[in-house]
Amino acid sequence: MTDQPVPADPRQLRAADTDRDQTAELLRRAAAEGRITFEELDERIAQAYAAKTFADLEAVTSDLPGPGVRAPAPATPRYQPAEVPAGTPAPAFSVAVMSGAQRAGPWLVPPSYTAVAIMGGVELDLRHARFTAAEVTIRAFCLMGGVSITVPEDMAVDVSGIGFMGGFDHQASGPGTPGAPRLRVVGFAMMGGVEVKRRPADPARPGVPGGPARPELPGA
Repeated sequence: MTDQPVPADPRQLRAADTDRDQTAELLRRAAAEGRITFEELDERIAQAYAAKTFADLEAVTSDLPGPGVRAPAPATPRYQPAEVPAGTPAPAFSVAVMSGAQRAGPWLVPPSYTAVAIMGGVELDLRHARFTAAEVTIRAFCLMGGVSITVPEDMAVDVSGIGFMGGFDHQASGPGTPGAPRLRVVGFAMMGGVEVKRRPADPARPGVPGGPARPELPGA
């Protein structure tokens, strides 16, 4: 079976019975307020129940005040690779040796990123990040340390790292919203752990546009 083509104009989408009922109720209110005659009411209700598309429904209510039934807005992906000016440098790695490193807020994520934690911790928060590619790969390596990666709830994630005397959390793996960037997490954890977790975006988080700035920790 092939997918049905999606109309470029949402007004050409097929209307449902509930949309026809809502339009008929709007017409009845208009008649009760004296905006249209009862003869017009009968004619327009007949047109409403014969309507096939949202455009047909709009045609019988376009001259009436108030919100009529409108076609749903076309779906747009929540996340898209950002348009980054040519030559804009993007960080390539975070290293924490007996220390901590962190990236959060609207930071620029390159197609390939490396995080190394040796007796320390690296925290990467992608919920408000700007992506330079539709698919990015984070290589996480830790020795007696930890790497924590926070991703948006609707991002596609594929975790395939290996843990030895440590942990490599695969629970966040799963599909995302169509159009969202895809994240691959690979690497190796020895006597340490790599954690990938899904969290909703937090507009109050420091580093987010409109919120307080947060300086990066040494080693980021």
